Amino acid sequence: MDAATCAQMRERLLSLRDELIAKGKESIPPARTDAVAQPDEDEAPLTEMTQSIASSRNRERAQKLAAIREALLLIDEDPEEYGMCEDCEEPIKRRRLELMPWVSVCVQCQEKRERDGRVPSSRRNLTDYR
Repeated sequence: MDAATCAQMRERLLSLRDELIAKGKESIPPARTDAVAQPDEDEAPLTEMTQSIASSRNRERAQKLAAIREALLLIDEDPEEYGMCEDCEEPIKRRRLELMPWVSVCVQCQEKRERDGRVPSSRRNLTDYR
């Protein structure tokens, strides 16, 4: 990747990092407001779902920040390696990097990782009971 493109990607990564930091973590609402009060049975499922969603978003935010930090470090320490797939060592397509400048693998290798890491589902189908 040429130096000008690398500098553009670095600026994009810095901008994304600053946006994520400025947005901050999502607050996770408590299950109850009073230490003595019993949680409302009708509100409990909604509260649990809201907590789960907020927790998931915070986890995704932390993972994205870590990936951005790694990409910035790579640009600073070894700019020739930025934009190269860490699995197949081929260039990652520019459009993918423009959309997600923190990625470290190409689409094909990402798909392979997802296929290889897929855990069989434990869900049952109606046909399993015949």
